[in-house]
Amino acid sequence: MKIRIFGNSLRIRVSKSDLKTFEQEGKLTAVTEFVTHSLHYSLEKKEGIEQLEADFANNCITMSVPTAEANNWIKTETVGLSARREMPDGTSFKLLLEKDFKCIDNTGGEDQSDNFENPNHVC
Repeated sequence: MKIRIFGNSLRIRVSKSDLKTFEQEGKLTAVTEFVTHSLHYSLEKKEGIEQLEADFANNCITMSVPTAEANNWIKTETVGLSARREMPDGTSFKLLLEKDFKCIDNTGGEDQSDNFENPNHVC
């Protein structure tokens, strides 16, 4: 699972094995260790919500997905889910959950063997 934060946006990308774990357990968790603290982030299925939600508490970022929407996303070719949440100050917070595709140019030296095939890849 990868996380990207930019301004008021949060994006999580999941690999094939991440998606399988998420389907079976209803939750994914990861951690980034810093010298003095750890940043935890998780993805979870949640009943009683209508769209993606996110929260930050106790050094943990949690993105919640409505259970029915998560189950549909897992079983279909749908690439991603998104939502825009209005903030109390009038700004908005964008949430995006995506299946992680292999890069076409294969740069960066990252192992992409567990990523989804890129639909834009032309052989």
